[in-house]
Amino acid sequence: MHLDVLDLRNFYYRTQLGRVAQRAIRDQVARLWPPMAGQAVVGYGFAAPLLRPYLAEARRVIALMPGPQGVMPWPAGQSNVSVLCDEARWPIATGFVDRLVLMHGLETATNPEAVLDEAYRTLGPGGRLLAIVPNRAGLWTRGDSTPFGHGRPYSGGQLEAQLKRHGFTPEHSQTTLFAPPSDSKFWLQTASFWEGFGRALPWLAGGVLMIEASKQVYAPTRGGLSAVVRRPLRALEGVGAPVPSPNVPTPRQPSHLPK
Repeated sequence: MHLDVLDLRNFYYRTQLGRVAQRAIRDQVARLWPPMAGQAVVGYGFAAPLLRPYLAEARRVIALMPGPQGVMPWPAGQSNVSVLCDEARWPIATGFVDRLVLMHGLETATNPEAVLDEAYRTLGPGGRLLAIVPNRAGLWTRGDSTPFGHGRPYSGGQLEAQLKRHGFTPEHSQTTLFAPPSDSKFWLQTASFWEGFGRALPWLAGGVLMIEASKQVYAPTRGGLSAVVRRPLRALEGVGAPVPSPNVPTPRQPSHLPK
């Protein structure tokens, strides 16, 4: 079930816990994908909070928001780049996208297979996908007070397998949001410490799973055999052509036809 865009906006922009989560995830996205000039960067679901670092340099930034979720204008005070769309039909040309972020778009999708099909279609050769989903082993999925407590949480193996089925090659996996999802002043003020502490301990499970994947582009294939036989065998040459036997006389043809 899709979350409502107003609930998502209120969490990320109007609560202290949401701003902590936004900063932690956005910092990791920017570390993986530093802003580069000339790229088309697209987010699907509610990825708008992660796209702001790319507004200044990217060739194009688009925030796609699925119809059941709803849409809000974004970014505030600038020309709107958010678009309402069907989860199975994105208004994006094939091969247009260089970088694609999915957040709150896969775990709540009515048809996640169609979402990944559209992700594959719109990414160009060499394009990269970053899927951000609730981590099944993390604390943030245990309650419904945050957006990561809704929808289908994933394990790393589950998400990688789903990406592979749709033509993606997983390249990098990590978790983030290591502080508990608490409004306690102590946890909010020490969130940055826990993020650094969690990244130093690979076995510690963060609340959010992030997997970067590349688009597989297969070489075209030809029908038939690829090898050419330079000296074919001649063992069966002549099979099928009638050969007269020397012991059987050839019947004489009549010299004239009867009148």
